[in-house]
Amino acid sequence: MRTPVYFLSHGGPNIMYEHEHPAYRKLQEIGREITTKVKPRAVVVFSAHWQAGRDYVQVNTAELTDLIYDFYGFPSHYYKETYPNIGSKEIAQKVLNALKDAGIKAEGVKRGLDHGVWASFKCAFDPDSNPLNVPVVQASLFKSEDPIQHYRLGQAVSKLREENIQIIVSGMAVHNLRDMQFTFGDPRPLPYTVSFDEALKDAVTTTPDKREKALADLLKRPDARMAHPFFDHLLPIHIGAGAAGDDVGKRLWTLKEGSMSWAQFRFGEPAVNGSL
Repeated sequence: MRTPVYFLSHGGPNIMYEHEHPAYRKLQEIGREITTKVKPRAVVVFSAHWQAGRDYVQVNTAELTDLIYDFYGFPSHYYKETYPNIGSKEIAQKVLNALKDAGIKAEGVKRGLDHGVWASFKCAFDPDSNPLNVPVVQASLFKSEDPIQHYRLGQAVSKLREENIQIIVSGMAVHNLRDMQFTFGDPRPLPYTVSFDEALKDAVTTTPDKREKALADLLKRPDARMAHPFFDHLLPIHIGAGAAGDDVGKRLWTLKEGSMSWAQFRFGEPAVNGSL
């Protein structure tokens, strides 16, 4: 059996401290599902916050990985956060080989984990209560807004799932930071948050043979640039869907909040009794 693929809406780094926020609890639930049912031997993760080149991607080959504090204007203790993790040259090479086999240019680099990975992982895989305890290898997106290119990227690494390697893609279902100023203190979703979130669910959950086109068509919707002024937080779902192959997509949960949506998705099912 293959590992399922997860799309995490990761939000800002403040979610680490908002333990009563429904998204924090949902990330915890997903993390427990992964550690107790999937039980992967490694995780390969693609985050919205790392884009390499227009026609090539990068893979982190470092075994000792620092954290990147790629956010601004937060209290000083945010920049002292830690998240214990290890990389793996072996798994990184598997990713590079899979990309090469698919004709995708890729190079190994040494880089830290950005907050799209470590902040959401700190919620999902709390080091004290639910540690992941397996290598984490991050790979980049392309520096483009081409949904088909990213779908192909997912297809290229799909075979890793047959080796009990977990693929996680981290972004945001709806992500408009510019409009947050209009929604402070008011959790009611903006109209485009509602419409795009539901359109995303429809595209992800359509039959796998129609999913690639349905997800690509999302970027052409009239509300797409309102939901995502930049598509970097949306494109991870295209990678995840490509990696899913013929596995069906499912929205596990959503919360539409102002100019954001916290929808979480899974492609495929975790194995029964945690055996793969």
